[in-house]
Amino acid sequence: MTAQLDAPHDLVGIGIGPFNLSLAALAHGLPRQGTGELATAFYDQRRDFRWHPGLLIEGATLQVPFLADLVTLADPTSPWSFLNYLKHKERLFPFYFAEQFHIQRAEYDAYCRWVADRVPGLHFGHQVDAVRWNPERDLFEVDWTRLDTTGQAEALGRTWTRHLALGIGTAPHVPEPLRPLVDAPAAPVIHSADYLDHRARILAAPHVTVIGSGQSGAEVFLDLLRARPDGREGLTWLARTPSFAPMEYSKLGLEHFTPDYTRYFHALPEPVRDRLIPAQWQLHKGIDADTIAAIHQELYRRTLHGGWPDAVLTPGVTVRTAGRVATTRVELHLEHTEEGTRSRLTTDAVVLATGYRERPLTGLLAGLDPYLRKDSSGRPRIDDRHRMATDPAVTGSIFVQNGERHTHGVGAPDLGLAAWRSAAILNTLTGKEPYPQPHRTAFTTFGLEQREHSRPLPAGELLPLVDHP
Repeated sequence: MTAQLDAPHDLVGIGIGPFNLSLAALAHGLPRQGTGELATAFYDQRRDFRWHPGLLIEGATLQVPFLADLVTLADPTSPWSFLNYLKHKERLFPFYFAEQFHIQRAEYDAYCRWVADRVPGLHFGHQVDAVRWNPERDLFEVDWTRLDTTGQAEALGRTWTRHLALGIGTAPHVPEPLRPLVDAPAAPVIHSADYLDHRARILAAPHVTVIGSGQSGAEVFLDLLRARPDGREGLTWLARTPSFAPMEYSKLGLEHFTPDYTRYFHALPEPVRDRLIPAQWQLHKGIDADTIAAIHQELYRRTLHGGWPDAVLTPGVTVRTAGRVATTRVELHLEHTEEGTRSRLTTDAVVLATGYRERPLTGLLAGLDPYLRKDSSGRPRIDDRHRMATDPAVTGSIFVQNGERHTHGVGAPDLGLAAWRSAAILNTLTGKEPYPQPHRTAFTTFGLEQREHSRPLPAGELLPLVDHP
């Protein structure tokens, strides 16, 4: 095993998705505490940067504006901005005339890959195996394996660092009743994360069922619908939600994705936070209104010459169990929540647009577990500066990116808060303020404690009394 005993890093990032890529870009060239530049290294087991490659469906757009790139909302002058990417690609004027506030997913992926190819200190093809705290050196030890092009171990190494940033992302979620079907590939049952890799096979199936009411399910259904012949669509779209609901995209609703709301949410008691998160599903699990309109328009177009398309869209349905029929077909046992009725559906292929779950940290951080402080549900406690709560003996910080929804709310996985969170982490890590943070980011005042700052009181006006429990 190789190791650089004399050169500890200031920060090591584990995982190189958009959030740690944002952190790496904003950290580039920053001065450290003392002299010299911040020394960083980021590791990812993939061979190169890829952002949801299975869902880069032609025409699919981001659900956030292009300003929610890796850096702009923290530093609009950064060389790693999306606009600077366009300038380097000589596409700035075409983008200007296109007047597109929401860019295509494929373009966002290409932009991130452009950044990943140029920011120093990124190590793809490196699998992090273990992390430990070394009390003698007051450093974290990060053990990694360098992989060859086939994914086989090529070399072992160890890196020391003062601080960590965890950005290992999320993993596709397959509901329990459907897991046996994914493991037996006679009939295609795939997660939407792998949709494009299996698209040709899915299209060849006589009947296809899409399960999931969010944006991914809508985009897959629309893509399949457009590719199937009129009158012979052979499509079913099922959802647990009571309707195919639009995402909350009102201007004040979007203020739930601001630093103001993140701070408010973090200060709430743990039981209140746990009640709020599932109730706010429409803020991030609904469907873009333009996608809903495109689906309806495509369905309507197919009625112009009489008849209805062979497409069934049913919300309010759960899959109780599932099995295979004659090895080549799938049978889904369904229950309608409101009616209380049950039915069976036989289909030739299934696309599971059933979302993602945070990857568990237990395996990666097993060596640190004695030092970690947990909440009443066994989850890491994470402070308002995105740091895991640890034993005082650990002098370094473990920053968390997109693993803190239970403490920071619905904005944790949102691209629009990536640059702000990266800037907050770097401000804490450097002990300076290389990226000044805005004092206010929302017109909404989320807590009564802030009301006194919302407007000056006219002479003689008194605040109403508030009873506190």
